Amino acid sequence: MNSIEEIISKLKSLANSKNVDGMARFGISAKNTLGVSMPQLRALAKKIGKNHKLALEVWDSGIHEAKILASLIDFPGEVTEKQMNKWVAGFDSWDVCDQVCMNLFSKVNIAHKKTFDWSKNKKEFIKRAGFALMATLAVHDKKSPDKIFEKYYAVIKRESTDERNYVRKAVNWALRQIGKKNHALRKSAIKASKEILKIDNKTAKWIASDALRELDS
Repeated sequence: MNSIEEIISKLKSLANSKNVDGMARFGISAKNTLGVSMPQLRALAKKIGKNHKLALEVWDSGIHEAKILASLIDFPGEVTEKQMNKWVAGFDSWDVCDQVCMNLFSKVNIAHKKTFDWSKNKKEFIKRAGFALMATLAVHDKKSPDKIFEKYYAVIKRESTDERNYVRKAVNWALRQIGKKNHALRKSAIKASKEILKIDNKTAKWIASDALRELDS
């Protein structure tokens, strides 16, 4: 399976309207959505194999599941900053945002740079991507020193008053994952959470108190 036509045809053959309805209940738009499950997408990606050029074509189809599939078949080493910025601008749901960050962007060598760039963006899903990427790097980046992750606390604190649901949940996710990375970061994440808790804002207080419940346990 090595052509865009074959891949789109296969995706459409897997369409499931009941899944689309179920996804809508979790805040995923039905627009350009087929209802293909993640296990099906991963199985399809395995058949296709890694192919950067094809990944770009699959993404450009605009189909919801195709965007996730593109992140599964792309080569991180061939992903450019221009591509990352183009794709993040096309995020229109939290699942595409999170899957692309987990499957692909976290493995690109400028991932840490993009967290800082995107976390200050005003658009909801681009900002979410900044924090989803932070959370994913906290789990999968085994090489970067703690000081890299400690730099994120100031960003987390700065954006902790953003009340938009998909942003605040991602900010909280990033804070918790950094704190779970190791003992030293757990201590510093708890300290950062207590500082955020002092902010006179209900969203900041929720982000901090929820993180503390997990990190203090």
